[in-house]
Amino acid sequence: MRVGSTVAKSAVQQSRHASTIPQQRPRSTMQQRQPSLLQRYLQWEEGLTLAANRLSRQAWVRRFFSAISRLGNGWGWAAILCLLLWLDGREAISPILWLIVTTFIGTGLYWSIKRLAARPRPSEHCHRIVLSEPPLDQFSFPSGHTLHAVNFTLQILFFAPILGWIAVPFALLIAASRLILGLHYLSDVLVGAVLGMLLATFALALRISVM
Repeated sequence: MRVGSTVAKSAVQQSRHASTIPQQRPRSTMQQRQPSLLQRYLQWEEGLTLAANRLSRQAWVRRFFSAISRLGNGWGWAAILCLLLWLDGREAISPILWLIVTTFIGTGLYWSIKRLAARPRPSEHCHRIVLSEPPLDQFSFPSGHTLHAVNFTLQILFFAPILGWIAVPFALLIAASRLILGLHYLSDVLVGAVLGMLLATFALALRISVM
């Protein structure tokens, strides 16, 4: 009897002690699932990339921007350099060499950042995004095509403004092709453009100082 009463008293005391411990209210489902600002931006960016990529379902759009992308690999800019040489003759040799040097610097810059960021291509994250053109490398951030396009265009505008009517639309089409072909996110393109602008600004400032 004593053992039974002791066990009963112990159980009552434990239940009283438990009742005095404040109970934490579970967070609501909305609070647990509410995405951060970065997550919301990435979701929006993925939707934008998907919407742009849907344009490539039209055969003529896909073929046009695929051609632009291939020209952006280097052939389009080489053609503009030939025009510069035709316009300015020997005086164009120095600007052309300067542009080639800064192109190599830009390549090293974006390759280094790509290895550090290691951001997958949009099609690897969202299978509804279709690659309409094979990428030149594995990673997405930043866009090397856009970096080169902005750097090249800004310097061409300095050396031969008359060629701007070719270089500027070509650069804009290259930037658009990165989204439409499913190769890059918007942030890849924007950061590539900023890097290209910084590279061109530094290169031109250095050239002016040594002229």
